[in-house]
Amino acid sequence: MHSGNSKPNDMAVDVVIIGAGPSGAIAASLLHRAGKRVLVLERQHFPRFSIGESLLPCCMNFIEEAGMLEAVNAAGFQFKNGAAFRRNGAYTTFDFTDKFTPGHGTTFQVQRGSFDKLLADTAEAQGVEIRYGHTVQSIDISAKPGLVVSTEAGDSYRVEAEFMLDASGFGRVLPRLLDLERPSNLPSRMAIFTHVEDRISDANFDRNKILISVHPEHQDIWYWLIPFSNGRCSLGVVAEPHLLERLDGSLEDKLMQVVLEEPGLKELLKDAVVVQQCAELKGYSANVSQLASNKFALLGNAGEFLDPVFSSGVTIAMQSASLAARTLLKQLNGGQVDWDSEYAKPLMTGVNCFRTYVQAWYEGTFQEVIFFDDPNPTIKQMICSILAGYAWDTENPFVKESQRRLNMVVELCREARAEAQGKA
Repeated sequence: MHSGNSKPNDMAVDVVIIGAGPSGAIAASLLHRAGKRVLVLERQHFPRFSIGESLLPCCMNFIEEAGMLEAVNAAGFQFKNGAAFRRNGAYTTFDFTDKFTPGHGTTFQVQRGSFDKLLADTAEAQGVEIRYGHTVQSIDISAKPGLVVSTEAGDSYRVEAEFMLDASGFGRVLPRLLDLERPSNLPSRMAIFTHVEDRISDANFDRNKILISVHPEHQDIWYWLIPFSNGRCSLGVVAEPHLLERLDGSLEDKLMQVVLEEPGLKELLKDAVVVQQCAELKGYSANVSQLASNKFALLGNAGEFLDPVFSSGVTIAMQSASLAARTLLKQLNGGQVDWDSEYAKPLMTGVNCFRTYVQAWYEGTFQEVIFFDDPNPTIKQMICSILAGYAWDTENPFVKESQRRLNMVVELCREARAEAQGKA
């Protein structure tokens, strides 16, 4: 690790990675293990706070691929085996081990400050160089990619690389500097969130699952409650801004007002104490005009972020890191690469699958499926695979034809409900 206390020299590397979060750490590890010289530039210092705290089992495949599984398993994070959903008193669960797609079926719920630091520290222990407190100021891709980097001491230096990976998350460094940003087709939403010492006394509360609750009057307002292993939970609410404008006071006041409107959360968190300053994230959905070229690729949130509802962010980040590393190694080793067909399109297969279910969640149609009280076991396993992060498994009909299959199941649920009501 470069401390930033001495002026660094100009340097040349095979790959420069902007950002040391999960996608940056995974990509750096995979490339370094393949013998490439990698430099990671991280503007902040770790640990630092981030949301995206409920991992999906699919993530464990990439953690294992990067040689980090042992460290993650030994870290004491909260075990996670599924997701629970609640709406107007109805409660249902998805067990991620009972899914269609092979692969890991359990994972962890993590405080991202310590989790991200663990991944970065493990990459460093493998031999990756990470420079904290170093900020990319400008980029030139007219020839080989070149970056001007500044340190906290006010010094600057140049880095020349064969390729750049942007793992800067919501910082979106390359989209800003290369004018790649485009508006998302998803409505603008905001999230208000914090951590609480939860003091939950309900013996039936399952700490091994994320709890997603729906507002009793507004189906497109939802809450997350993510238990950690230290007696705390991450608590947040997501809605279109106009639905939260009626709330008064500070962010904490607004969050707790809307939490008290959901009876289940009100009872669960009756003794909870807020232990972290509330924060908000507005207009978080993002898109770009180009995900990759023969000089750069965007990873995770730097390319596209959908919505936190199914915790897909870290999974997309790690999937993009693995796919980009594999594609880049082919190019660095002299092979011809079509970054659109070999990286962008395969990555977007899963992103667009998630998009189908995110949009249907807010429209209410996917909620009809989630809360259907007599699901077909095979269909539930296929949907469970997507909720577990396996949105790239095109053997799963609900991935390959996500919109058509979902529409079909929604109609089946409606017909079954109408038949049951008719008999009643």
